[in-house]
Amino acid sequence: MDKAIDYSTKEVLTSEEVANYMGVSMSCLYKLTSRREIPHYKPTGKLCYFNRVEVEQWLQSNRVATGMELEQKAQAFCMKKGGSV
Repeated sequence: MDKAIDYSTKEVLTSEEVANYMGVSMSCLYKLTSRREIPHYKPTGKLCYFNRVEVEQWLQSNRVATGMELEQKAQAFCMKKGGSV
């Protein structure tokens, strides 16, 4: 049984820790790094390391609006154009 890791106390995470933290497989994380989609560091040119704060920021990028938020935007747009929804 794996012992629980408190990721909030670590600044630098290994690939395995990031995959575990994100809830993805190592192969998924490998694809993200090879496509340069997720920020990472390779100080020795081989092993990947990740800054926890950067990973959290990356995870929270490209937020998807809720249906209610989209409805409100649509109403605001129509009101600006002088119409109604």
